[in-house]
Amino acid sequence: MTFYLIGLGLDVRGISLHGKKILKNCRKIYLENYTVDFPYTRKELEKELKIRVIEANREMVESENLIEEAKKAKDAVALLVYGSPLMATTHISLINRARKDKVKYKVIQAASIYDGICETGLHIYKFGKTASLPRWQKNFTPESFIDIIKENKSIKAHTLLLVDIGLKFDEAREQLEKTKYNLFDKEKIIVCSKIGTKRSKIFYDRLKNIDEKKIDLPYCIIIPEELHFSEEEALMSVVRN
Repeated sequence: MTFYLIGLGLDVRGISLHGKKILKNCRKIYLENYTVDFPYTRKELEKELKIRVIEANREMVESENLIEEAKKAKDAVALLVYGSPLMATTHISLINRARKDKVKYKVIQAASIYDGICETGLHIYKFGKTASLPRWQKNFTPESFIDIIKENKSIKAHTLLLVDIGLKFDEAREQLEKTKYNLFDKEKIIVCSKIGTKRSKIFYDRLKNIDEKKIDLPYCIIIPEELHFSEEEALMSVVRN
C-alpha cells in the first residue's frame, strides 16, 4: 500500500489540511518521538487530530520496519514527524528504502525550525551552517560547534544552534560557559523558546543575563552576526526579556 511521511509543523495545529485528511484513511499512525522535545503532549495531539497514534522510538524507525509494514498492509501507514518530515537523515533513509522496495510513498511537508526562527526578524539568507549542541558526558565534552560558529562569523553569517533533546537551558548555559570560546561572555545571543506556538518567546541578551526559568523546551539558540537595521528593528519588537 502507501507509506506517508507527514510533518506536524511546530504547533499542535501545524499539520496541513492535506495531511490531516490523509490520516483519516491510514491503518496505523506512528509518531516519531525521539528527535525533539514536543511543545505539547501526545494526548493533546490525538485530541486535536481526532486520531490514535503509536509512539515510534529510534529502534523502530531506524530498523525501517515501517516500510515493510506498509508493503504488506491493505491500508496506508503513516509516520508523523514534528516540524519538517525530512529534517532527519533517518527519515530520508525511510524514503530511500521505500524506493528500493517499490513501496508507494508520499511526503507531506510542514513548517520547520528554519521557518520558526524567522519570527526573530533575522534574514534567513544571512544564516550559515547549522550547529548542534550535544549533551556533554563525563568523559566526552565536544566543542566542534564552536568551529562552525567561527566559520560563520568569518563570513558575517548568523548561526543556528540546535540543542540536544532534553537539554535544559541551565545545562546548556553551563556547557557554553565552560567552552574555550569567550564569545558567550561578551556578545548577545538569541534564544527562541517554543517557537511557532502560541507560547513562543524570544530573548536577546548576554548568556549570563537570560533567565533560565523563562526558557521552556523545545528551544534553540542563535548566535547573531552584525544585524541589518531592519533585522534589529524586527528583533527588538518581539523580544521578551
